[in-house]
Amino acid sequence: MTGSPASAAIPIEHWTHSSGARVYLVSSPSIPMLDVQVDFDGGSRRDPARQAGLASVTAGLLSDGLAAQGGQPALDENQLSEAWVDLGAQFGAQAGADRFTVSLRSLTEPDLLERAVALATRQLAASAWPERVWQRDRERMLASLREAETRPATHAGRAFARAVYGGHPYGQQADAASLQAIGVADMKAFFVRHVVACRAQVTMVGAIDRARADRIVGRLMAAVQPHGCTTLPEVPQVAALTRAVEERLPFQAAQAQVLIGQPGIARDHPDFFPLFVGNYILGGGGFVSRLTTEVREKRGLSYSVYSYFSPGRHAGAFQIGLTTRPDQAAQAVDVTREVVRNFVSQGPTEAELQAAKDFLVNGFALRIDSNRKLLDNVANIAWNGLPLNYLDTWTDRVRRVSVDDVRRAFAQAIQPERMVTVVVGAKP
Repeated sequence: MTGSPASAAIPIEHWTHSSGARVYLVSSPSIPMLDVQVDFDGGSRRDPARQAGLASVTAGLLSDGLAAQGGQPALDENQLSEAWVDLGAQFGAQAGADRFTVSLRSLTEPDLLERAVALATRQLAASAWPERVWQRDRERMLASLREAETRPATHAGRAFARAVYGGHPYGQQADAASLQAIGVADMKAFFVRHVVACRAQVTMVGAIDRARADRIVGRLMAAVQPHGCTTLPEVPQVAALTRAVEERLPFQAAQAQVLIGQPGIARDHPDFFPLFVGNYILGGGGFVSRLTTEVREKRGLSYSVYSYFSPGRHAGAFQIGLTTRPDQAAQAVDVTREVVRNFVSQGPTEAELQAAKDFLVNGFALRIDSNRKLLDNVANIAWNGLPLNYLDTWTDRVRRVSVDDVRRAFAQAIQPERMVTVVVGAKP
């Protein structure tokens, strides 16, 4: 294995394991606990179009039983759950837009940690993939989808994703047809293709040293190394909008749902910090944001209104959302658009910027005040290829943002004249 030490106030050790997995470790001896997160390039952006939801359901079925292996008996989903409870440990899997994530939490008492790692390794190597459980879970998901159809927010979210992302996989959403097209064999094939040691990124935070961490990584990666290392195809970038898009969908509801936005930025965008700080002022800061002041406080058009960027490997959406009385929807849209136009053209005031920076800097400690939060942040560093001193320099990066930085960044990233507007449930 190769390594590169890091000297930082939050010391992140980084090396490449012999399996090819990249490892990021923060030794934190104060609590006898270990959190492990393993990320693979197997999020929903890898779903085939006709099988939207495949990554998510694969992650779900991974914990629903173990096949017999090496003289150990098979375990059904209840027995497997009880085995984790007996260890006082936790194992889980989930899939987001970019990542297929496996996580483990255990106390570091030697016997308990040994058994927890062994059980986690077995789950990766010998999941049962029970057909009966998938049939049951699929029926539950289909029922949930039918219930979601009764909510205007469901229709708004789907229309917004289609309009913002076009044919990009970020816009794919599971529906009845895509779930019916997924079988257990498809999940097994997806798992073997994407959950591979050579592309794994392992983040560890807890009371262990590097040598012990490397041994744990070796055991976990041995479970997926037989999967090989098939090259994955490139996923295209999200296309920029060329014109404004408006969709107004009828729906009988007490509140109209409004979503406005467009493709935003990828996580590696050089203007991440100006956009992050600027969005706090625009709509991410709750009751102190511009949107709340103009839409809620001055005009009473909505109880709450928000904006956010969702950067990923590709340009995630910039989104503004609110609910309002159906007869006020047109006015709420007009006011929101005007606020965005003004902010993009003029930027924040010096007073707004200083208040935002003070809040974000003073609250930084709360972002890393537990093993779980620190793990999330270090995993973010690993996945996005950020500098190892990213957390140490975070507050300085925020402090250095200027009014001109915010104005320039928003002017380049946001085009108010080419926004998607979706309104569900407004009166004509």
